Amino acid sequence: MSKEAYESAGLAVESSLHGPAHPLVLTGAKLIDARGIRENSWILALEGRIEQVGQGRESLESALRAAGLPNLPPSFQPGSDAHDVNVDGAEFIDAASFILTPGFIDIHSHGGWVHSFDDGDEAIRTARACHMVHGTTRQVLSLITNPVDTMCTNLRSVKRVMDSRPDVLGAHLEGPFIALSRKGAHDPKCLRDPEPAVLDSLLEAADGCIRQVTLAPERDHGYEAISRLAGSGVVPAVGHCDADYDQTRRAFDAGARILTHVFNAMNGIHHRQPGPIPAAVEDRRVTAELINDGFHVQDPCVDLAFRLFPHRIALVTDAMEATGCEDGAYKLGSLDVTVKGGHARLTSNGAIAGSTLTLDVAVGRAIQAIGLPAPQAVEAATLTPARALGLDRSNPITGAPLGLLAPGYAADLLLLNPADWSVKTVVCNGRRIQI
Repeated sequence: MSKEAYESAGLAVESSLHGPAHPLVLTGAKLIDARGIRENSWILALEGRIEQVGQGRESLESALRAAGLPNLPPSFQPGSDAHDVNVDGAEFIDAASFILTPGFIDIHSHGGWVHSFDDGDEAIRTARACHMVHGTTRQVLSLITNPVDTMCTNLRSVKRVMDSRPDVLGAHLEGPFIALSRKGAHDPKCLRDPEPAVLDSLLEAADGCIRQVTLAPERDHGYEAISRLAGSGVVPAVGHCDADYDQTRRAFDAGARILTHVFNAMNGIHHRQPGPIPAAVEDRRVTAELINDGFHVQDPCVDLAFRLFPHRIALVTDAMEATGCEDGAYKLGSLDVTVKGGHARLTSNGAIAGSTLTLDVAVGRAIQAIGLPAPQAVEAATLTPARALGLDRSNPITGAPLGLLAPGYAADLLLLNPADWSVKTVVCNGRRIQI
């Protein structure tokens, strides 16, 4: 696709989000969420929320009557090549032979379709569409290390977009408070300590849109910053750091609750120098991000992570602007990136520079390459990231809770092909997305 085609698709996705939330019925599906698998099930969504979930045509017709909706047309038989139909404004979708899951939630990603979340409102619209069509119905927009004034400008942009559409959850600051020795693909000239005045500037510019900040706790003012952020409703994350075991434990006790992309940009496990990973394993308050693309973390360590952090792995993409695009030359912040074979590296020194991963691929790999049970893999892309940000319950950001196929939860729904876990249908906030 051309850049213009990507931008046109972004407009179409945005338009879908702003349309009315018609009553929506999906029937005959295999439901999978963190609680398990339910065969031959249906979901009724009203006004952007899941109203009821059940099994069997009789119980569905009872639910439709109770909601004052028309009955299923007699000719509508899920699984018999029935076409989706619209009756008196209610949409009936034949979901037989598909998997139905909650919408995916990505709490760490930088862009897609040749656009970065750092580059303003229109770029956000296009990059968001890239991930929406791959099943990410809600997303935290990660901002790369830049001069503080630039980061403040970018935060204001995220805030504007967040206030105008439900799928943008806010911002994640990955920097500038990270360790020089673990900078990865961040501009070393822009790294700095989290001094109170700098935090003040960022928090003021964000106006409540920051969900998460990754920092190296061992930097000067690191622990004070963690406490300050946690007290401001922001989730501090330990990452891109040179912290040892004791420093990491202290960070968690100060309020940090996420380990940013476990195994990457941190000290590894050593029997005499345990490092941050064992500290996170021990602390059940902590969620561990994991990039499951087979490149950032090899499959045996992906499997190990799920064993070490039961119900605490949040699959993330760390995706950059080349996501959904061909190999070639791209940017990550101010730095040049070369993508070859789908792998992004800094042109200057070969350091890994984010990914070109989407969450549907990450979930599919977890099931088909790692061998995880489907509910466990789905949990890692739905309920766990929601819980990490306090969005698994009613909250001021999304209103309805996220992450489960249950009454009262947001009607964020995916129909997935069981053969490869690719996306067929996306519903966000009760609106069917045109993709």
